[in-house]
Amino acid sequence: MRGHGTKFSRKMEETVAALLTQPNVDAAARSVGISVATLMRWQKDPEFQKALREARRAAFGQAIARLQQTSGAAVATLGKMMVEQTAPPSPRVRAAEAIINHAAKAIEIEDIDARVTELERVAEAKSKA
Repeated sequence: MRGHGTKFSRKMEETVAALLTQPNVDAAARSVGISVATLMRWQKDPEFQKALREARRAAFGQAIARLQQTSGAAVATLGKMMVEQTAPPSPRVRAAEAIINHAAKAIEIEDIDARVTELERVAEAKSKA
């Protein structure tokens, strides 16, 4: 929420929310009681653009959290399918490939994280010297 005296209005905040929930720009403008021309003008405003990016990032973050909450069940499902002797070979192979691919990607991400952490540590040590 913006403070008193800023250019960003409550109507702009409502419009940002409408852009995330309505199917298109026309519907978003209509839902908050502004013209499409006003909304298009606001979309050129850097502060409005920043607020919209932040709102989108927050909404996407919530979606990622939901994915993470169900990832354990997804892995269990893949594992069950992979070892299910009565299942056709093709889905069993696809499940095995998915497990291998995701495990390899996780290792790559861990390696990159370790490298970035080390680079940050070195940069921090150099900046203090």
